Amino acid sequence: MIFYGGNCFISFRTFPFCIPMNDQIAPASPLFTNDAVVLGILMGVLALIFYTSSNSAPFWKKFYKYVPSILLCYFIPSLLNSFGIISGDQSILYTVASQYLLPASLVYFTLSIDYKAIARLGPKAVIMFLTGTLGIMIGGPLAILIVSAFMPEAVGGSGPDAVWRGLSTIAGSWIGGGANQTALKEVFQPSDQLFSAVIAVDVICANLWLAVLLYGAGRAKELDARMGADASDIEVVRKKIEDFSLSVARIPSLTDLIVLAAAGFCAMGLSHALADFIAPWIAVHLPQLERFSLTSKFFWVVVIATTIGMLLSLTKAKNLEGVGASKMGSLLLYILVATIGMKMDTLSIFSNPGLFLIGFIWISVHGLLLMIVAKLIKAPFFFTAVGSQANVGGAASAPIVAAAFHPALAPVGVLLSVLGYALGTYCGYLTALLMQLIAEGV
Repeated sequence: MIFYGGNCFISFRTFPFCIPMNDQIAPASPLFTNDAVVLGILMGVLALIFYTSSNSAPFWKKFYKYVPSILLCYFIPSLLNSFGIISGDQSILYTVASQYLLPASLVYFTLSIDYKAIARLGPKAVIMFLTGTLGIMIGGPLAILIVSAFMPEAVGGSGPDAVWRGLSTIAGSWIGGGANQTALKEVFQPSDQLFSAVIAVDVICANLWLAVLLYGAGRAKELDARMGADASDIEVVRKKIEDFSLSVARIPSLTDLIVLAAAGFCAMGLSHALADFIAPWIAVHLPQLERFSLTSKFFWVVVIATTIGMLLSLTKAKNLEGVGASKMGSLLLYILVATIGMKMDTLSIFSNPGLFLIGFIWISVHGLLLMIVAKLIKAPFFFTAVGSQANVGGAASAPIVAAAFHPALAPVGVLLSVLGYALGTYCGYLTALLMQLIAEGV
């Protein structure tokens, strides 16, 4: 991976080197560039992790007591990317997983949804989500203020190169998603060079935070005990879904598996077909709705796929849980986890330390505020993690965090992330104005 660093380009794939900007260099090629090979590597990594995590040997039992398996599914591919074995930038696997596998997995997760049980979760999920939004809105301006005290050049710049303009796009991304980020880029017009730098900050900081949440998900009971939180309602949802799954469980036939595959992937196809019509129609006839991300095709794919799954849960299709619907959803979601991890290059932190420092402080303020409010209202860590990721990660990763607690809870992450799309542009815009005031006042 080639990164811009001041007046030179720096590569961390093999060894650091610096050459003048006007020299032409090509990005270092990873060891494996064939996506068929890369997919095989990722599946091998997933298989190794799940095999060892289910191993009864004392070493593995102790190891996975402290290191959640889902964290490794994310972290090992990131190491392979950082050290040039594979490349998330040069692979299309994340695009395939997010566009095709994610919608299908959302259908599988919502097939057996219990609406009454979900309703029992109460308002704490929304409170923690809004707290996460507030944390992003406060964290950005506060991070600029802190860093300006000892590294003023990191928050400076003028015109299109003003740092706050680039950071405004992170605010849109971390409250809503890619569509909100694009909207704020058009509003504040950061330079292409600055936008490229903040994209790296966005990806690295958000993915490191995802790793923290996945680690916490593996130790949720311990964290809830420390916070004095009552997770009984979440356990009720989990237990009811498990009981239903056992009541309809059977050995699947080939017909069952084909019908199961059709349910997910036909719904995925229908979601894309409708999104291809709805998003452009809104863009042409109701362009003012762009501020709510309603012109984003990905937004509509997620919403439609989730809706189809929820409607199917009202029919006999609900019994597909008995032949492994939620397990199939988990499989597809773990593949997505691996492709997300593959896109993170932790070594890129060294390319622009000032911007990354702002990002780390920003996401830390977000997390700290969540923990304070969680302690005050005694919210289970599930609500903290999903409320946070529905902001920072959006629909692509909020279900991952929710499903890390239990597959039945994935729809909670989807529903909250949809709320994030609605708030992203507005709250991101306000955050950008606050960052401008602070940046121009120091």
